[in-house]
Amino acid sequence: MNFSADLVMSWIASYAWPYSRLAAMLMTMFVIGSQNVPVMVRAKLALVVTAVMAPVLPAMPEVPLFSGNGLLITVQQVLIGVAIGFASQLLSQTFVLAGQVIAMQTSLGFASLVDPINGGSSPVIGQFYLMLGALVFFAVDGHIAMLHLMMMSFTTLPVSTTGLSLPSMQSLYGFMTVMLQMALSVSLAAIVAMLLINFAFGVMTRAAPQLNIFSMGFAVSMVCGLLILWLSLGGFMEHFLQHWSQVQGLMCTLIQTQCEGG
Repeated sequence: MNFSADLVMSWIASYAWPYSRLAAMLMTMFVIGSQNVPVMVRAKLALVVTAVMAPVLPAMPEVPLFSGNGLLITVQQVLIGVAIGFASQLLSQTFVLAGQVIAMQTSLGFASLVDPINGGSSPVIGQFYLMLGALVFFAVDGHIAMLHLMMMSFTTLPVSTTGLSLPSMQSLYGFMTVMLQMALSVSLAAIVAMLLINFAFGVMTRAAPQLNIFSMGFAVSMVCGLLILWLSLGGFMEHFLQHWSQVQGLMCTLIQTQCEGG
């Protein structure tokens, strides 16, 4: 059986372009896109998922893979995948930011660990929220939801020379404001509680100037911070589900579709 060169290139393109979009998402998404996961593992995972997904995708455009338009299509697929993966990173950075705010308010900001996602140093509280968020992300099948959205994106954003629309890109960087609001909602209880504690220290300083409130208040702030952190964990799941719903809505906006949870 003989196969023409055009048929072979068309078959390769039917896998190469979906692989470009899927691999770009896996390279940048929450948890899987962290530096702890080797690049080869992510690339092979994308290859396996593409092999399963490609046969049921819509038909690819009749464009030569190694051409100007073929290169443009590849770039567009990478941009779509990166945008979807970056949207999930906004969810993780929300809890990192909330943890940093709580750490600074409770005098726990001096303890720091290496961030496994960014490779930098961040407070332990931020790392704790990040690991807890990663566990909840897998517990609620967030990775499955992202693969489902990726599957839908090939219908709403078919493989072509056109990619994300300008309003979609505007919604992506406009979500930074929403991310700050979400981080404040997570850390608001700790901020208010520490404000009341610091106010009490101020009253004590005025009532008993001879006491060294600073040295005593530092230890009390740390203990109260740990207590507040423990008490606030009860509402973490609710906060996560609310924020995850908003991130899903952002992803649906990016791929130009309507989602039930968004």
